[in-house]
Amino acid sequence: MKYDYLVVGSGLYGAIFAHEAKAKGKSVLVVDKRPNIAGNVYTETVEGIHVHKYGAHIFHTNNKKVWEYITQFAEFNRFTNSPVANYKGELYSMPFNMYTFNKMWGVVTPEEAAAKIEEQRKEITGTPWNLEEQAISLVGRDIFEKLVKGYTEKQWGRDCKDLPAFIIKRLPVRLTFDNNYFNALYQGIPIGGYTKMVANLLDGIEVRLNTDYLEQKAELDAHADRVVYTGPIDAYFGYQLGCLEYRSVRFETELLDQPNFQGNAAVNYTDRETPWTRIIEHKWFEFGKDEAGNDLPKTVISREYSSEWKPGDEPYYPVNDEKNGKLYEQYKAMAVKEEKVIFGGRLGEYKYYDMDQVIAAALDKCDEELR
Repeated sequence: MKYDYLVVGSGLYGAIFAHEAKAKGKSVLVVDKRPNIAGNVYTETVEGIHVHKYGAHIFHTNNKKVWEYITQFAEFNRFTNSPVANYKGELYSMPFNMYTFNKMWGVVTPEEAAAKIEEQRKEITGTPWNLEEQAISLVGRDIFEKLVKGYTEKQWGRDCKDLPAFIIKRLPVRLTFDNNYFNALYQGIPIGGYTKMVANLLDGIEVRLNTDYLEQKAELDAHADRVVYTGPIDAYFGYQLGCLEYRSVRFETELLDQPNFQGNAAVNYTDRETPWTRIIEHKWFEFGKDEAGNDLPKTVISREYSSEWKPGDEPYYPVNDEKNGKLYEQYKAMAVKEEKVIFGGRLGEYKYYDMDQVIAAALDKCDEELR
């Protein structure tokens, strides 16, 4: 059978494009090499808990168009992301706010907190040349040492002095008692999990799972007039110019026979010695209750370990430094010549996208392509 569009990947970008193409009367085939739909937003149900299999995904946006679009496919709860930082057993509020400053220095008023930060920032004179100097110039030495340094070094696998300043250009500093991490008008988690939301997007569309597009490229391409490719751009071209670099994440997930492990969805471990970056307790994304509103007797936790990506790992965070930027531009020039193919999404564009940005980019591409 011949299709108007072959969509490679059933994550947010691919699912939205497929949905919109079908709505415009186009025939669509979606293929995914995984055994499940939904890409990295995939949630699986364990003991009534929707487990974020590929890391915590908390939807947040100030884009009303995006919010109104995505809430057609799921009802969202009003989960507010308020992570806790654990530094060698000392607990601090995130993002940095008056609770954090009170715990760190004993200050009580915003004026006292601002004065303390200002005093510590003076250590850096001139332009910050690396991440360490940039962070200290924003929040001072104490917060850097306890809440930034260890976490960042684990996340990137490099010393803060060896990381570029731009990674941390902005650290939220709030002189209020506000624990809401995302300064976004719309925020929440889809009730029933992300997989259910993506299934609604793909309703009525043919999906083939366990299908590796790059292994069957010639055969699959022959079935479609146009291809929407959301996999890694360098893999599409057989890594012929070399591999783009990513950071990856490994998860150790446990089902525990207790109702409450840490009392919060996310706890960041900010010291260098603890090997994991954070622990996610999935049930708190939906307030510890199942879909019928009952308290859940068990809990599922995931420890996250950051690592350098190697072939076979899941790529998560593009390493957007100068070297990789230049390599991506070379691949992008090759991609432009593939007139039948649209490259989209985080991997196809080698770009760190939040979920709302993926949705906006997919809708923009649909407007351009499906007129």
